[in-house]
Amino acid sequence: MDRTFARRAIAVFLPAGAALFLSIGSAYTFVQQDMRLGANDQPQQLAEDGVIALDGGASPSDVAAGPTVDVASSLLPFVAIYNTGGTLIATNGSIAGAAPLPPIGVLVAAQESGRDAVTWEPRPGVRIAAVVLPWRGGTVLAGRSLRYIEVRIAGLTELAALAAFGGLMVVGAMAAVAAALWPKWTGTRTTSPGQ
Repeated sequence: MDRTFARRAIAVFLPAGAALFLSIGSAYTFVQQDMRLGANDQPQQLAEDGVIALDGGASPSDVAAGPTVDVASSLLPFVAIYNTGGTLIATNGSIAGAAPLPPIGVLVAAQESGRDAVTWEPRPGVRIAAVVLPWRGGTVLAGRSLRYIEVRIAGLTELAALAAFGGLMVVGAMAAVAAALWPKWTGTRTTSPGQ
């Protein structure tokens, strides 16, 4: 393979490969973010409903009623209600037999800004999509496990990697074909009559 052929192939491959990576990377980012942010939808709804009920006079124990949700193993959402000092008042969530206690900064941020949505890792391997909203007596946290969402994102990552690899193989082959078909310059110059 001569140097001219290699330069031509590279000249075709580099911009096409960059465009391929940009396209796949952008599509991956959009879909991954949609999956992750979509995990906040149910906690957002539960937190909003909890705030409305609490501000309307409902008791925290009623708002957080229901079967206990083991956050580490269940995909069910849970609700936790805290007072203005960050002390837990009521919850139907449990982590290894203990009540869920997020970093106090998450509750403070929700009180100051009106909302805080975070990925909370109460212990290694347990990741929660949590939405925290303020109510007149403190904050309401609603969350759900990200376990299944992260399995789907891992599958998406593998698919994107395979698409990128396969795409680069095709781009490489097409770059070689384009280099082979590249018009050859003979080094002669044609002149029009009268020159």
